[in-house]
Amino acid sequence: MADQTATELLTTASKSPFAEAFRTLRTNINYASLDEPYQIILVTSAGPGEGKTTVTSNLGVVMAQVNKKVLIIDCDLRRPSMHKVFGLNSSVGVTQALINDADPKVLAQKTQIPGLYVLTSGPIPPNPAELMGSQRMQALLSRAVEGYDFVLVDSPPVNMVTDAVLLSSMVSGVLMVVQSGDTRIDHAKEALNKLNKVDAKMVGVILNDVDTSAGNYYYYNYYYYSNNKPDAS
Repeated sequence: MADQTATELLTTASKSPFAEAFRTLRTNINYASLDEPYQIILVTSAGPGEGKTTVTSNLGVVMAQVNKKVLIIDCDLRRPSMHKVFGLNSSVGVTQALINDADPKVLAQKTQIPGLYVLTSGPIPPNPAELMGSQRMQALLSRAVEGYDFVLVDSPPVNMVTDAVLLSSMVSGVLMVVQSGDTRIDHAKEALNKLNKVDAKMVGVILNDVDTSAGNYYYYNYYYYSNNKPDAS
């Protein structure tokens, strides 16, 4: 799936086959966390261009469509793009919330989708990793979850910078996106190893951009995810 606009998100969220894939993802997340709900979910990937932002935004849409209040936080402070997806102002966001110790609920912006809010990145700082690993970031996530049913965190790729690994210790669970036919197996395994070393709680791996003309891929993807086997091989 390529990058999408807010209008395309609304279309995707209401039509199959992509809509069904994201609804299945939403259901699997709910079933995988009956005892301890995954209230804060980090979405990342091994490398750039594998679809993590598209997955995060679409997952946010389908979660909001079942009357949940959802906040997406753009923690990719190096190459933020969530504001482009939803057509929002990026001048105020995560960086101000961290520097000024501000309430993320106050800075979050409404989207076209009822119940879905976005805390954009704000100005790009010179020290993203330092901010992501700070106690203020932990406090920001704790305050955010008080006002929303789900918080989705869009982070940089694991193998590029340390931000996602730092954030993984602050969230309920981690989803890793891999791109069909593009992500190298050794790169995916390297990313998973980095997350495992810090005891990140893996929710699962999402196989993105599958050729849906081959029906077996869809059902394999559902089975693969629902059995929670984050093995890139």
